[in-house]
Amino acid sequence: MEGDSHAGVTKGALQNDAEFASLDDLRDHQQRAWQRQRDYVIKHSGFYAALWHRSSVPEDLTELHNLPLSSKAQLRDSQVLHPPFGNYLAADIIAVNRLHRTSGTTGQAMNLALSARDCEVTEVVGGRSHRAAGLTPAYRVVHCLNYQMWMGGVTDHLTLERTGAMVIPFGVGASERLIHTITEIGIDAISCTPSYPAVLERMLVDKFNGMHPRDLGLKLGLFGGEAGLDDPHLRQRFVDIWGMQPRNANYGVSDVLSNFAAQCEHDTRLHFIAGDVLYPELIDPVSDSPLPIKAGEQGELVLTHLERECQPLVRFRSGDIIAVDETDPCRCGRTGMRFRVIGRSDDMAVVRGLNVFPTMVAAVINRFTELSGEYRIVLNQPPPHDYLPIQVELASGQSQVAGLHQRVEREIKECLGTSARVTVLASASLPVSEGKTARVVRSYK
Repeated sequence: MEGDSHAGVTKGALQNDAEFASLDDLRDHQQRAWQRQRDYVIKHSGFYAALWHRSSVPEDLTELHNLPLSSKAQLRDSQVLHPPFGNYLAADIIAVNRLHRTSGTTGQAMNLALSARDCEVTEVVGGRSHRAAGLTPAYRVVHCLNYQMWMGGVTDHLTLERTGAMVIPFGVGASERLIHTITEIGIDAISCTPSYPAVLERMLVDKFNGMHPRDLGLKLGLFGGEAGLDDPHLRQRFVDIWGMQPRNANYGVSDVLSNFAAQCEHDTRLHFIAGDVLYPELIDPVSDSPLPIKAGEQGELVLTHLERECQPLVRFRSGDIIAVDETDPCRCGRTGMRFRVIGRSDDMAVVRGLNVFPTMVAAVINRFTELSGEYRIVLNQPPPHDYLPIQVELASGQSQVAGLHQRVEREIKECLGTSARVTVLASASLPVSEGKTARVVRSYK
C-alpha cells in the first residue's frame, strides 16, 4: 500500500501486525506519517488553518505539543457553521464513502465521514483489537450494538469479520429472540456493552423459566462502549454466572477511530494498538499542560491522526482520563502502552475537592454480593457537592438487609475518601439498557 494516494494524501503502509512493531521502527514510521499528514491537513483543512493561524506547525512529531488543542465543542460549532460535515472535512465530498452519526447524548449529534481508505484503516485496526482479545475463526460471535448509523454497529461488525470469525449481525431491541438465536445456532461469543448481560439475565428469569446464563454456552465476552470492566469483581461475576471469559475488546473514540485498544489473555489493561495510524499524548485535564506517557502517569488522552482523509484531527481531546500502567512490551508481544480508562472528564463529580468517577463507585458496589451491581449517581444540584447521592439495587432474590446502606456508605468513605448517601432499591428497580448505560444523572439545569 505504500505510495498509493487519494484525495491529496499519500497513504502509508498498513499491516495487520503493526501492534508488534519495535518502538524504534514505530517511531520512524510515525515521523514519516506525520510529515505526510501535516502537509495534507495544512492544505485541505479550513478548520485547522484557522486554528493554527498564529502557530508554526512542526515537522517533528515530538514538537506536536506546541500546537493548540482541538475539542469536541469546536467540531460541533464547525458542523453548525459548515453543515453537514464541518470545515474540518479535508476531502472532496465525493470521497465520502460512509456516514455515521453519534447519538448526541452529550450534545449535538455529529456527522462522521469516512472515505473508503478511512474505512479500511478502521477495520484493520479494529480487527487487531478483537484478535488481541481472543476472537478467532473458530468462534461464532453475535454482535449486539446499534446498527442505526452509530459507529459501533456496522463498523464494529466489520472489524469482527477481520478476525475470520462467523459474525451474526443482531443489533439491539429483541433480547428474547437473541436468546433463541444463541441456542439455535450454537453461538459461543458475544459483542456488546458490559451492562447488557444484566438485561439477558432478567429475560432468562422472566421468559425462560429461570434458565441459567451458563446454559447459553457463551465462552467469550467482547465488551466495549462503557467503562467498568477493569473491576475484578465484575470480571469474576461474568466467569461465575456466565462461564465466559470477559475481555475489554473495544475501546475507541468515535470522532477518531472506533476501536484502537483492547486487552489480551495475559493482561486486563488496554493495549494501544494503533500506533502506525494514531499518535497519543497525555495532558493535565485542568492546565492542558503535556504529561509524559510513562508508567504511573494519569491524564486526559489526546489523539492525532497520522492517516485520515475525510475528517483528520490533530491534538484532539478525547475527554477520557486514563492511567498508564505499563510502557514495556506485553507477554503477548504487543508493544503499545497498556492503560486503564478511569472515566470521562464530563462524568467526574467533585465532592469536597475530591474527583470521583463512576468506575470508582462501581468497584466498591461490586464487592457486595447482596447487590446486583447496577447503580446511579443522581446529582440533583450543581457542584460543589458535600456528598455523593447513590442509588443501588438488591440482587435477584435478595430481600432488604438491615443496615446495608450504611455498610456501603462506610465502604465508599474508606475506599474513596468521600461521603455518600446510599439508597437501596428493590431488585430490578433501575432501568437497564441494551446500549450504553448512563451512570451519572444530572437532574438540575
